[in-house]
Amino acid sequence: MNLPQTRSVRRPLRAMVIALPLALSAAFATTAAHAEDAKHDLFITVQGIGNIIVAPDQAMISGGVISEAATAAEALAANSKALAGVVEKLKAAGVAEKDMQTNGFSVQPKYTDYGKTDKAPVIDGYQVSNSISIKVRDMAKLGALLDAMVASGSNAINGVSFIVSDADKRSDDARKAAVADARRKAELYATAAGVKLGKVLSMSEGGAAVPQPMYRMAAMSAEAMPPMLSGEETLSASVTIVYELAD
Repeated sequence: MNLPQTRSVRRPLRAMVIALPLALSAAFATTAAHAEDAKHDLFITVQGIGNIIVAPDQAMISGGVISEAATAAEALAANSKALAGVVEKLKAAGVAEKDMQTNGFSVQPKYTDYGKTDKAPVIDGYQVSNSISIKVRDMAKLGALLDAMVASGSNAINGVSFIVSDADKRSDDARKAAVADARRKAELYATAAGVKLGKVLSMSEGGAAVPQPMYRMAAMSAEAMPPMLSGEETLSASVTIVYELAD
């Protein structure tokens, strides 16, 4: 009565004995294939840097009016009138409305300073500050516009920055230089290591830098206005490239 049960147990055992060598053989073949591929999995990662020098062709002026009075309403009225005069003067000098924008406005109380006494500070007036930014599209007019602002009532010139208007387009030359720099480095390393440089496996941009220096100035008279020197800007780009290497 036990013989049929013995036969049913032996059949799966035979199948396992046959399947095991096949599984081991397949695993060995896969491992060998990976080992063979690893021989050719040689690569080098390099970073390239590209820089170009350009001259700014536009400028941005930030300035406005600071007014003080006994009350907030009086300070605001005086400030609005003074700033309106500055804006009209800029328009007369050829600045379009689209190139003028408010970039700062505040109304703040002024407190009496009692020094080291125990008295609590009290409000003794108000200060209103209103500033605008002006885009200068013609660099030749920069000095004249600064002069016009101060002469028309602007008592706060916060800064002047210089702009490369087509910086992204001009940065394409820096990007090309970055790729060439990466290729030069990769070829140098490959030659030194006694291998050959192959195809590009991957490439990623590290970003482009467009520095914009700002020159700060305190309030000044038109006669004291210093010359504005735009100088040059450096447009930079970087790229990381992975190259395949061959024996």
